[in-house]
Amino acid sequence: MLCSLRTASLGRASRERTDLASKLSSTERPEQEFGASDTVDAERRRGRGAYSNHTGRFEAERREAFDDGWEGLSDLDVFKTEVHDEPARTIITRNDSPDISFDRSINPYRGCEHGCIYCYARPTHCFLGHSAGLDFETKLYAKPNAAALLEKQLAHPSYKPEVIAIGTNTDPYQPIERERRIMRSILEVLERTAHPVGIVTKSALVLRDIDILSRMAARGLAHVALSVTTLDRRIARVMEPRAATPAKRIEAIRLLSEAGIPTTAMVAPIIPAITDSEIETILEAVREAGAVSAGYVLLRLPLEIKTLFREWLASEFPDRAERVIHLLQSMHGGRDYVSDWGVRQRGSGPYAEQIGLRFRLAKKRLGFREDREPLRTDLFVAPVLSGQQMRLF
Repeated sequence: MLCSLRTASLGRASRERTDLASKLSSTERPEQEFGASDTVDAERRRGRGAYSNHTGRFEAERREAFDDGWEGLSDLDVFKTEVHDEPARTIITRNDSPDISFDRSINPYRGCEHGCIYCYARPTHCFLGHSAGLDFETKLYAKPNAAALLEKQLAHPSYKPEVIAIGTNTDPYQPIERERRIMRSILEVLERTAHPVGIVTKSALVLRDIDILSRMAARGLAHVALSVTTLDRRIARVMEPRAATPAKRIEAIRLLSEAGIPTTAMVAPIIPAITDSEIETILEAVREAGAVSAGYVLLRLPLEIKTLFREWLASEFPDRAERVIHLLQSMHGGRDYVSDWGVRQRGSGPYAEQIGLRFRLAKKRLGFREDREPLRTDLFVAPVLSGQQMRLF
């Protein structure tokens, strides 16, 4: 039975939050219109980031929960994490974007249990027939054959090594990695073949693999970037509900650095009027922990994220929600998001320039490197598969 409370049966606080979310969207309406009945009951989504589970944009029909008058709401289950195996056909994804520093990446998982409300990967779940909301956090897909497939691709005679980025879409060290260990198996292949790798994560679970990463780093084959969005535990808890606490991430930077692994801090995303005041204090904390470089990305609200973020904002920060949206749009030419290369990550206009200047001045004062040390590609040794003839050169 599908049922939830209609607008008429919402409490006063819920109605006020819904009204605010609607007002926030008045200058730029999302692709689909949603009402208060789309918001999922707090008990069912406890520990999750999104407030709703809107039908994906590729679906022919829109599914809507409603109250049938028989108090069926109490029969609905809480959102639990489901993991489905999805054997991949290819594991290295290529890109030719001019504003990112790598041309290939690996994503061991689809969806992410961390539940970060701002995650730009959320809309990709709609390609699977799911919602970018709660489905993204609870319906996860693992690629169990990732390591074997990677070894096969690296063994191809035409393969040319360049840095493989991992964690650029969903986090390779999200909670299910503890049991699945897919990321660990990928690193084992990369170490065996002396292939360079750059990792982005917001999880302290990366420390589990410090043995492999330290050996690779000693040969110039690995660096790690930790995402630190805020030092405020309360903000982190509601914004990134199942990610490591800020203190755990700072500690991870310290331990990785002590192990000789070049570590970057990513202040990403910076959210105007919520986390932008912390730029300098975050950089001071990560520098003290041993980070050698730092970068940032401004909040982006493409596709479904614009609706999900507004719902979250109206509930968690109603006192400053309008200001957040106003400042964000001022950095994107009056819109929620501009997808143009060179602009999408940094924005434009006076406020965006101010953030960029503050970041650069703080980096210079604290002695961060301007660029990362390049990783080595000359050590690569192509794997030899079973039944394959060894290469002479």
